[in-house]
Amino acid sequence: MSGVSSMRLNSKGQVTIPAEIREKYGLHEGDEVDVIEVGNTLQIVRREASATRGQRATRRLRGTATTAMSTDEIMGLLRGD
Repeated sequence: MSGVSSMRLNSKGQVTIPAEIREKYGLHEGDEVDVIEVGNTLQIVRREASATRGQRATRRLRGTATTAMSTDEIMGLLRGD
């Protein structure tokens, strides 16, 4: 069978997906996957409805700004006005 990678189950029941496989399939920290039983095999499948890294970062940061400046004032600073 091609594409076989051996991984060891740790004491918490977790496995580490090798870096080359994560890179090949675009898996990143925080991505959600499903483990599906098909006959006598298990398949790890990316959960398509899961948020992207950018979406998760935006969700974490939303509402955390502490400036009293308006959006126009901030844009002026960024533009050098």
